[in-house]
Amino acid sequence: MGQCPKCGDWNTFEETVIAVSKSSFKASAKASTTIPLSKVKKRDSQRVSSGSEEFDRVLGGGFVPGQVILLAGDPGVGKSTLLTQISKDMEKKKVLYVCGEESLGQVKVRADRMQYKAENLLVLAETDADIISATIAHEPGLSLVIVDSIQTITSSEYMGFAGSVGQVRGGTQKLTNAAKSAGVPVILVGHVTKQGNVAGPKVLEHIVDTVLYLEGDAQHLFRILKTNKNRFGPVSEVGIYEMNEKGMREVSNPSEMFLEEKSDTSGSCVSVVVEGFRPILFEIQALTTKTAFGYPRRTTSGFPTNRLQVLIAILEKRCGLNLSDQDVYVNVAGGFKVNEYAVDLAVCLAIASSLKDKPLKNKTVAFGEVGLSGEIRNVSHQDKRIKEARKLGYTNITSPKKTKSVRDALKIALP
Repeated sequence: MGQCPKCGDWNTFEETVIAVSKSSFKASAKASTTIPLSKVKKRDSQRVSSGSEEFDRVLGGGFVPGQVILLAGDPGVGKSTLLTQISKDMEKKKVLYVCGEESLGQVKVRADRMQYKAENLLVLAETDADIISATIAHEPGLSLVIVDSIQTITSSEYMGFAGSVGQVRGGTQKLTNAAKSAGVPVILVGHVTKQGNVAGPKVLEHIVDTVLYLEGDAQHLFRILKTNKNRFGPVSEVGIYEMNEKGMREVSNPSEMFLEEKSDTSGSCVSVVVEGFRPILFEIQALTTKTAFGYPRRTTSGFPTNRLQVLIAILEKRCGLNLSDQDVYVNVAGGFKVNEYAVDLAVCLAIASSLKDKPLKNKTVAFGEVGLSGEIRNVSHQDKRIKEARKLGYTNITSPKKTKSVRDALKIALP
């Protein structure tokens, strides 16, 4: 109103925000009834299988009714392909696929490429969180809801554009409430920033029940599904897939897959990591060449560069190897990324093998953490690692149980 209806003056109105006093709020609040935890009855929810053994392993046995899952990964890593594969595996259950980024035609093309008739898949081209929530509540018989992606979901109740902090957080909260009310598991696809974090506020990971990361190198076919948070299961399990033209294929024996192209040349050593409760064998490759510059290069792929610098210093100081004039390159074959200290010994043996240009003894496996004094320290699940190595025919196992120093390990592994 530009003019006051009483005095007739212009531009005299001012906006005043009236806040609710804290005292009146406290007066109207009622105390709730508390009960001892010992009297609370445990409810075992019936899990819903995804049809994928690898995906069920990561979830802890399958979907829990009302569970909200955030699936994150780099662009093009295969998130949509994996979710379409899960829909295909759940062919006897009704799945709702909400298309926020893609058109319905693009989803149809992907399903045809995967030879998926999609008779159980309902599609919805919608980005309004309120409409999606209402659809979840009124569509009968849903076993799973997939929202691709949460960055495109908006609501008129919140300020900002799609992908902003307020919209992402508000849309996630609305979909979470709808999932809990209907008892239907919901998978939200999230983007990953250049820093490797889920795009949007960090609180987004606190709202959902489970956070999954799909990792993989665009140059390789293998994809690894890891758990960062899980309220209904362990956070240590991993699932391994192979990307092909027909979708995602589960890998039941990843050790054989990573070692099928292993060569018996110098600079190669097999190691064992434990992802969750699952031992996996893979090949560590190292190459040393005479440096052409004053400062030698240290380059890695799939292994921390700073850790490589430490291991090179240990080899020079404790084992008498001269690497000051050598460029050192370390690669984890197959695109696997390793952050476990248990592969320290394998990296040292691979570097020494390349420097001396001598292949390691046949059927050699090495694992163990290397200390600054050159000692080999114990690692977790040693018996499980040894059992997996012997299962695949490796007999010369260099581990903390067999030797206590890197110098002795070189004598055992090198001919």
